[in-house]
Amino acid sequence: MAACGAALVVAATVLVVDGAAPSRAATAAWAPKPAPMTTPWTNQVPVDAPLPEYPRPQLTRPDWLNLNGIWDFAVTSRDAGQPAVFGEQIRVPFAPESALSGIQRKITQNDRLWYRRTFTVPTGWSGRRVQLNFGASDWETTVRVNGQQAGAVHRGGYDAFSYDITPLLNGGTNTIVVSAYDPTETGGQAIGKQRIQDVTPHSGHSIVYTASSGIWQTVWLEPTAAARITRLDMVPRLEDNTLRVTVRAAGADGAGVKVTVSSGGTPVGSATGTVGTEFAVPVSGAHLWTPEDPFLYDVTAELTGGAGGDRVGSYAGMRSIAVKDVDGVRRPVLNGRFVFQTGTLDQGFWPDGIQTAPTDDALRFDLQKHKDLGFNMVRKHIKVEPQRWFYWADRLGLLVWQDMPSMDSSKSPDSAARTQWENEYRAVIDQHRSSPALIQWVDQNEGWGQYDQARVADMVKAYDPSRLVDNMSGVNCCAAKDGGNGDVIDNHNYVGPGNTPTETVRASVLGEYGGLGYRVSGHEWYPGGGWGYEDQPSQAALNDRLVGLLDGMRENSMPAAGLSAAVYTQITDVENETNGLMTYDRQVVKVDQARVRAANQALIAASRTAGPPVGLPVGQYVSIRVTTSGYTNRYVRHYDGLGYTEAVDAGSGTVLKQDATWKVTPGLANRLCYSFESRNYPGEYLRHRDFRVRREGGGDTVYREDATWCPVRSGSGSGVRLAASNFPGQYLRHISAELWLAQAGGSHAWDNPATFTEDTTWAIEAPWAP
Repeated sequence: MAACGAALVVAATVLVVDGAAPSRAATAAWAPKPAPMTTPWTNQVPVDAPLPEYPRPQLTRPDWLNLNGIWDFAVTSRDAGQPAVFGEQIRVPFAPESALSGIQRKITQNDRLWYRRTFTVPTGWSGRRVQLNFGASDWETTVRVNGQQAGAVHRGGYDAFSYDITPLLNGGTNTIVVSAYDPTETGGQAIGKQRIQDVTPHSGHSIVYTASSGIWQTVWLEPTAAARITRLDMVPRLEDNTLRVTVRAAGADGAGVKVTVSSGGTPVGSATGTVGTEFAVPVSGAHLWTPEDPFLYDVTAELTGGAGGDRVGSYAGMRSIAVKDVDGVRRPVLNGRFVFQTGTLDQGFWPDGIQTAPTDDALRFDLQKHKDLGFNMVRKHIKVEPQRWFYWADRLGLLVWQDMPSMDSSKSPDSAARTQWENEYRAVIDQHRSSPALIQWVDQNEGWGQYDQARVADMVKAYDPSRLVDNMSGVNCCAAKDGGNGDVIDNHNYVGPGNTPTETVRASVLGEYGGLGYRVSGHEWYPGGGWGYEDQPSQAALNDRLVGLLDGMRENSMPAAGLSAAVYTQITDVENETNGLMTYDRQVVKVDQARVRAANQALIAASRTAGPPVGLPVGQYVSIRVTTSGYTNRYVRHYDGLGYTEAVDAGSGTVLKQDATWKVTPGLANRLCYSFESRNYPGEYLRHRDFRVRREGGGDTVYREDATWCPVRSGSGSGVRLAASNFPGQYLRHISAELWLAQAGGSHAWDNPATFTEDTTWAIEAPWAP
C-alpha cells in the first residue's frame, strides 16, 4: 500500500522547476567529474534537479520547494570569513569529495566549505511561514539568508535540521549562504567509517573509506502555518490493536490534534488528543507488518481548534518486537513469534556519490537486492541514511538494525565529544522512531570510541523502549567491552559463522560474520588492491562457501546453539573491500542469487518450527557409540591423548571402558551445548584442534570453544550429530577409526562424502565405566 508521501512527488517536481531553477549560465558551466566506477545510475542524475523525490515520507505536506542542484561553491581556510568570490559550482547534495558533485577533491580539517544560491518564494505561499530544511550536512553548519544567520549553528553529520527563515526573507530574490566545517577523524564527533584520504582510488587494506564533507542530503523549503506539526511519534501496540501517537508541534503547545489511520482510502480508526501527549488511535483487526507482508497504513494528523490549519500525511506499520523465552532459549520475537533474522552489513557507500546514492532508484536497489537474495534484515553499519531509505525498508519489508555512527576508534572521547555524540544519537532516534522496519538500535561497535556502554544502553532503551538495544556489537573483538545489558549479546566471527554464547536474559546474535572475498575483473575500485577476510578462488567456491555458512546456521547454530540472528559482511564491495555479494559499482551480483535465496528461505522457515535444543544428561557419565552400519560396536575413546573409535563389550578391559566413558557437562562456551569430560582424566575434555579430535586440558577462550559440542537430531531421526560450537556445519566424525572435525563438501581426506551422515551420527548410551 502506498504511503501518503508518495503522491507528492509530481507536485514537488513542478515546484522545483517553477520556483528555484538555477541560472542557465551556472548549469552550462558545471560538469561532473569522472567517477572511479560507474553505477547504473551515475549518468541518470539530473544536473539541475537531483534527488527530486519528497525527502521526508513520514511527515508530508503538498507544497515544497527542492533546492538541490547547482550552487556556487568555494573552499577557504578553516577560520576565514565568507569569500567575496565563489569561483566554483557544486551539485548539491553531493559531497565535494564525490565525482557527482563536480568537485571531487580531498577536504581536510584545515578547510571550510561555502555554498551559495538564490531562490524566490512561490507566490502561492503568501501568508505562511517558510521552513528551510537540511536532510544532513557534515559536520558543523552555519546558514545565512540574505546576510543574516538563520538560528543556531548546527553540529552533527547524520541528523536533519531546520530553520524558520520567514523573518529573513525580502519578498524577492533571496540568497542562502551555507558554511560547513568537517574535521572528520581529527575532531571528536561521530564519523562512522569516514576518513580523510585521497578521493581517487588507491591501494590499501582498510575498512574505512573516503569522507563526505558538507551537505550530503536534500535541501528544501516548505510553507507551514504558524502553528505547525514537527514530528509524529507512532508506536504500534498489538495488545489492544492501537497505534499510540504523540504529535510534536511548534507554536501549538497544548493544542488539539486529530489523527486518522486509513487503509486503501477508507478510515479504520481516528482519535483526538493534545500536542505533546500520547493517545491511542484504534486499528481494529490490525493487518500486521512483516518482512513477507510489509503492510502500511496511511496516517493523517491535523491541528484543531484555534491552532488549526496544519495537516500532514504519514504512514505506519503495525508490528511488535521483543525478546522472550522460546522453548527455553532467549529469542527476539516479531509480532510474538521467533523468526531468524538473516541479513547483511550495509555500509551505504557509493563510488560516484560516496555517502549519497545517485538516485532514489539506487537507494532502493540495495534494499531490493537484499529481498532478492532472501534476506529479511539489514544492519545499517555506523551510518544513518536519508529518510527515504527507511521509507523503502518499510515498503519492501526489511528488518533494520540501525547503528549509531561511532567516534574515532583510535581515541577515547572527551566529555564534550560524548555530550555531542549522545545529543546526535537522540536526534537520530527522534527522526526514525516511527519506522516499522527499524527494530534495533546498535549503540557501539567493536569498542570504537567506546565509553559508558551500560549507561548509554539504558539511556537509549529509556528514550525508545519500543525497540531492542544492542549495547556493543562485537563484544568479543578488538578490546570491546560489554556493558552487560541491552536485549542482545553480539559477537563477531570471521569467517564463522560460529556462535555467540547464550544467556538467560539477552538473545544471542552474530553482528558480523562472513567476509568472503572475490574480485571481479573490470569491477574493482583499485585494480589489484582488493581484499577479503577469506578470498575465494572462483564464483563456484564463493557460492559453496556462503551457502555452507547459511546451512550451518540452519542445521546447528540456530536450533542447537541458540543463535537468533546473523549479519553477513557484506552486501556490496566498498572501495578496496571485495567481500560484497555485489561489486561496488552494483553492476555484478557475484553469487548465485537463486541458490542464496533458497538457503536464506530455508533458514527462516526452519526457525519457525524450531523446537527446544537436543538435551543430554548433564552431570552423568555416558558412552558415545558409532551408528554406521557394520561398526555399531565401536565407541568414542581416547588413546595417548587422541580420539579414536574402538570396539567395546562386556569383556573389555577396565582402562578401555574408562577411556570410552565421558561425563556430560554444560558447554564450556555455550550453556545450550555440551562438553565431554574424560572419565579417567578429570579436567580434560574432548576437543578439536587442527581438525584432529583429542582429549586435552586447557582454559582459554579457544579451548573452551573447541571443547564445546552442540547436538542436533540426525536426518533419520535416530541418534545425534555433534557440531563444533565454533564451526557450525562441521561435525565430530569417525573415519578409519580416527576422530576428526569434518565438513560435508570439504577438501580434506576426512571430509570424504562416503557415509558422511552415518559417520557423523552417534548414539548416546549408558556408560561402560559408571
